[in-house]
Amino acid sequence: MIWNRLGVLTDEVSPDFEKALNWAAEQGLQHVEVRVVNGMNVSVLTDDQIVGIRKMVEERGLYVSAIASPLFKCALDPKRLVESGDTFGQKEQNVEEHFKKLDRVIEIAKLLGTTRIRIFSFWRELEPEQHRDEIVHHLKRAGDIAAREGVILLLENEPSCNGGFAEEVAALVSAIDSPAVRGLWDPGNEAYGAREAFPSGYQYMKNALAHVHLKDAYIRQDGTPRCVPLGSGDAAITAQIKALEADGYEGLYTIETHFVPEGGSQLTGTRMTLDALRALLEEV
Repeated sequence: MIWNRLGVLTDEVSPDFEKALNWAAEQGLQHVEVRVVNGMNVSVLTDDQIVGIRKMVEERGLYVSAIASPLFKCALDPKRLVESGDTFGQKEQNVEEHFKKLDRVIEIAKLLGTTRIRIFSFWRELEPEQHRDEIVHHLKRAGDIAAREGVILLLENEPSCNGGFAEEVAALVSAIDSPAVRGLWDPGNEAYGAREAFPSGYQYMKNALAHVHLKDAYIRQDGTPRCVPLGSGDAAITAQIKALEADGYEGLYTIETHFVPEGGSQLTGTRMTLDALRALLEEV
């Protein structure tokens, strides 16, 4: 059902890019998303490095489905107190520096043969609704650039950002009102943020999304979140995939586990997640 649309984020498998590609090909996956390559964020790589990456990917019968960029993981105003999260090797920069980075990431996307670029909605304000017009203004500007360049920006629900949850991302996508800005639905992030991913989150996102990340998580008794293999958390992955397929979703799925078992490795965690997905799909 989804096997010909299933891929993985390479640095979820291994920091060694070639090792991650080999594993993805061996597992019969179709595509990879690129975020960090051999310890370097993809957004800072040179043209020659990018061309080499594409060659390595295609030699293994894979293709690059998206750039999992850190675009707009920054503060709208550095003077305001905001949340923060993982930037995957990117230093903190301001909004205008991120727009310069957007131009570069678009160039990289074209070199890699993809039109999909993951983005965010700025570090989460204490009261995000008070800054909604500012958020929409900047993301509209990004959408205009993307439309001119023929790429699609995928706005992910990320609890540390203003579009932290499904309802917020769907509202931002609607307000931006551009075919070049769509939602990236990660039900695991919703569960990680202690929200109901399915059916509640999905009902907001179903008409806004154009890409799906597969992750699962739950909230421990002490109130802290933990990522786990698919089907072991609160994201209702089986029901979610059934609903996506029944609703005619024809886009891609990318495994992004964030799960490393105690005493194990990223590869172990991702392999456990893929094995769990295979079992779940037997039910689907």
